Amino acid sequence: MSKVVASGKTVEEAVRHGLAQLGVSKDRVSVNIVSQPSKGFLGLIGVKEAKVELTLLPEPTPVQVETASTLPLDPVLPEAEETQSDIDPYEEAVQFIKDVGKSMGLDVTVDVQRAKDITTLHILGPDLGLIIGRRGQTLDALQYLANIVANRYSDSFIRIVLDAENFRERRKKTLEDLADRLASRVIRSRKEVVLEPMSSQERKVIHSRLQDHPQVKTYSKGEEPNRRIVITLK
Repeated sequence: MSKVVASGKTVEEAVRHGLAQLGVSKDRVSVNIVSQPSKGFLGLIGVKEAKVELTLLPEPTPVQVETASTLPLDPVLPEAEETQSDIDPYEEAVQFIKDVGKSMGLDVTVDVQRAKDITTLHILGPDLGLIIGRRGQTLDALQYLANIVANRYSDSFIRIVLDAENFRERRKKTLEDLADRLASRVIRSRKEVVLEPMSSQERKVIHSRLQDHPQVKTYSKGEEPNRRIVITLK
């Protein structure tokens, strides 16, 4: 089996299902997003899962090593061909994002902002709510796939963060305000509060916000993708 089509509530979940069917790691497949997840009327009717197509990449061809005695005295070197090291992983990620946007009917551009440890790709264009998704779920899934694409062409691990319409900063502010409100509730009620499942990136915002709080502490429980934060008294 060299190709599978898998579904899931998110693109990321669909990719995981496909990898499980093929029994391979992420670097052994190419991913094609067939359809994005969507919710029907009032979020109840006509729910549509994400669907992806995973194609197994061919195994690398073994290279035959020649000894000095078998090499010609004056070898004729072939013209240089494009190798993996010649490909810019960030350009590949940018092109992937543009292709996904086109498949969603969006004409987007991508501004690359490089830093020491993290490179942020700012997606620009109209109607970016489709790319952001509910609470950034579509953006997170796209970020996950963009990192897979980029690292396929990089000799060392690189980390990419996607942003659109300054969503990351706005979401961070929302989560910090939520953390403050729930901390106050825990202090008043003397009862712990369990938050809804969040991504590791969003959980980190809550933990960081309350790590120096004099009266409450936080910890995570559960397994991905249903891992939650608990806020409780110290």
